[in-house]
Amino acid sequence: MKELEKYLEEEFAMLDRSIVATPKTDEALERFANANHGCNDFLLMQMSKNYGYKIALLNIQELLTAKTK
Repeated sequence: MKELEKYLEEEFAMLDRSIVATPKTDEALERFANANHGCNDFLLMQMSKNYGYKIALLNIQELLTAKTK
């Protein structure tokens, strides 16, 4: 269990220091998408992937927390 927790921490840290920023919220991603008007589609796609990965990690972390209580 500790190994998985460590892995999650490392992945969250990686998202914070990657070249493409990971949006903190749905709203932040949506604001960027609206502001770019079709420009930087590659950047928007990568931000979306990062955010989806972050959500998946958060869901796993939530499940682990619930099982340890």
